[in-house]
Amino acid sequence: MSGFVPHGQAFNQTRQRYLATELAVAETHWSRLRGLLGASEDDFRNGRGLWIRPCRGVHTLAMCFPIDVVYLNRDGTVVHLEPNLQPWRFAPVRLQAASVLELPSHTVAETETALGDRIEIKMKEDG
Repeated sequence: MSGFVPHGQAFNQTRQRYLATELAVAETHWSRLRGLLGASEDDFRNGRGLWIRPCRGVHTLAMCFPIDVVYLNRDGTVVHLEPNLQPWRFAPVRLQAASVLELPSHTVAETETALGDRIEIKMKEDG
């Protein structure tokens, strides 16, 4: 996924389902700006995801495949969903969001993730 190394997992505690078992994080200016640019749809499936923090909105400019976008507040509660966001689109900015999960398209529907769900993100320690 464009040089991102998965270091964690995103688990929907409300639904008891994993959103991502191979979660990478983008938390620097450059990694957040790059996002999934350069990733292929084949690279971004099978439990993969990208957690962008801080983040209040995303775009899919120059991407070749749709994604699901889950906006989280500081407590990890889902405050907005953009399922199946198509390439070359802007998702809305949500001021209450602290971070965003970018997931393979249809993950939100398959996991029945909804507004108000509590998402737990666990990152593995390096070393």
